[in-house]
Amino acid sequence: MAMKIRLARGGSKKRPFYRIVAADSRMPRDGRFIEKLGTYNPLLPKDSEERVKMDVERVQHWIAQGAQPTDRVARMLEAAGATEKTERNNPNKGTPGKKAQERAQEKADKAAAAAEAAAAPAEAPAEEPAAEEAAAEE
Repeated sequence: MAMKIRLARGGSKKRPFYRIVAADSRMPRDGRFIEKLGTYNPLLPKDSEERVKMDVERVQHWIAQGAQPTDRVARMLEAAGATEKTERNNPNKGTPGKKAQERAQEKADKAAAAAEAAAAPAEAPAEEPAAEEAAAEE
C-alpha cells in the first residue's frame, strides 16, 4: 500500500484548516485516512506555535514504514527539525511567462524603432549642406 503523509482540508469557505494525516495515496484528499498526525492553521501568524502542531514521533514512525511526505509536509518537517533540509531546484521559477515575454519583445522593438528615428534626423542635417553646396556650384 502506497502511504502518504499529507494535508486534509477542513474548515469552512475562505477559512482553511488542515489536518496532517497518514493516508493511502489512492484515497481522496479529504477522505479516509489511517491516522491523524497533527494540524496546520494557515490563518495564524507565521511565528505562532499553534500554526503547526505535529506528533513528530508518529511522523517518523510512518516515514520508517515507507510513507512519503508531500512537499508541503516535508517543508513543515524541515522547519520542525525532524528531517534534514533538501536542496530544491526550480529553474523556471524566475522566468517570465509567455505573455510577459511578448510584451518585453514589443517594448524592445519600440525602443529600437525610437532609437533609429532619433538617429535618422541627426544624419539628415549633415547631408543637407552637401546638397546645398551642389546646388550652389551649378
